[in-house]
Amino acid sequence: MSTRTKTEVSHYHVQKRRRAQFIEDWRKNHLTVVHGTDVVLHQTARGLRTGVFTGADGDRPTRSMDALVHEIDPGVTTTVHRHSWDAMIFCVAGHGWFEIDGQRIDWGPGDSVHLPAWAWHRSGNDGTTTARYLSFSSQPMLETMGMAVLEDAGDTPVAELPGRPPYSPGIDGDDPYARRLRRLAHDQQARRSGRLHTSWDDLELVNTPRGTRTTFLLDRAIGYQASGITMAMFEIAPGRGQSMHRHPGEAWLYVVEGQGHSYLGAEPEGGENHPWRKGDIIVVDHYLWHQHINDDPENTAKVVRIHMFDSLLETMRALCDPLVLFEEPPEHIRDAQAGDPTTVDWPELRRPTWP
Repeated sequence: MSTRTKTEVSHYHVQKRRRAQFIEDWRKNHLTVVHGTDVVLHQTARGLRTGVFTGADGDRPTRSMDALVHEIDPGVTTTVHRHSWDAMIFCVAGHGWFEIDGQRIDWGPGDSVHLPAWAWHRSGNDGTTTARYLSFSSQPMLETMGMAVLEDAGDTPVAELPGRPPYSPGIDGDDPYARRLRRLAHDQQARRSGRLHTSWDDLELVNTPRGTRTTFLLDRAIGYQASGITMAMFEIAPGRGQSMHRHPGEAWLYVVEGQGHSYLGAEPEGGENHPWRKGDIIVVDHYLWHQHINDDPENTAKVVRIHMFDSLLETMRALCDPLVLFEEPPEHIRDAQAGDPTTVDWPELRRPTWP
């Protein structure tokens, strides 16, 4: 028995209407700055207090990444869980630890940690003060593809937890299946041996043409194997700004120290300025021109930038070529906006504090 699928109108009209409705609905989710004071923390079953800067669980939907804040009290150890996406952690207060597939990593303010996909993990606080950290994950992107899986194991001992999903090793041969097995096996071997921790004490900031000094926190350039998320920190000199640029996709910028404002606009002129201060997240999305300015005439501002670059945005660049998706002004305009960072008397790098 055969059946016929009827849509009443052509696929052209259905898709055109659906795409238009999607964009109209999505534009309601535009964000600029999410102030830390507007993020409400809730007690969770894991033992943490968690609040949402960006993400559907906080009624601020995103497409590729989310941004959450977590607090864990002295003497608390969370339940253990794992998920199909990976996450990047930036620690801002107190001292605590993560246990990742049985490996303990101690951290303090300013440290960064990578939680790989499918790795069992939990956190704890053996100190005397509340510990606080930010998490940035690729959960929204995996959910978009129908591949977001979360498994909670409660207080199950580490020795009783199953390992990460198995994979087949490569085999000899030049046929497409053998080549795929080898390629994916090599990728999994690399991902499961990546770096997990960056200590604040090991950071070295370097001047850039955009007028700031910067360093990687979590990135493949320094040994991490992530899903494409990259995390870096840049410092803006007193009274100066980072030069203007734009790119597609979502980027979060967490203000570690300082206060200032960001220009966001569809064009290099005529947009709006949005004030920010320590503890806020600046949201850069929807292909906007943007520039971040430090309004303090005496102190620098430090900002941690999280971007889905190595997977989603590089794919967009390839699919949209020859369109130029990453833009900045000509060098003479860029340099005029940024100033010369070598003329700045940069202060000694000190660990973050909270509040």
